[in-house]
Amino acid sequence: MADITIYHKPTCTTCRQAVQLLKDSGTPFTAINYYERSFTKTQLKTLLKKAGLFPKDVLRTKEDLYHELGLAKKQLTDDELFDLMVKHPDLIQRPIVEKGDQAMLARPADSIKKLL
Repeated sequence: MADITIYHKPTCTTCRQAVQLLKDSGTPFTAINYYERSFTKTQLKTLLKKAGLFPKDVLRTKEDLYHELGLAKKQLTDDELFDLMVKHPDLIQRPIVEKGDQAMLARPADSIKKLL
């Protein structure tokens, strides 16, 4: 059985719910606060590839920073979006859960059950 890793922000309500679901399931997991242990560009690319997602799929468009950077008005490449997300983790939807060769954006939190 593959290990589960959850990439989260501890102050995020959805992240806390997802972590609690994992605890309640009794499934061993590793929780990584990606604000303390930042994603690398390669790591983020790999996670999204496993999830079948593109950077625009996990971009937090309601985030103040998204508007401050004027991202809605820019046509950025995936590579440019990855660079921005690594530099500014607030731009990444969360939590992201990984299990072996699978990953998913666990929104809503109970969607995590698909990996258990």
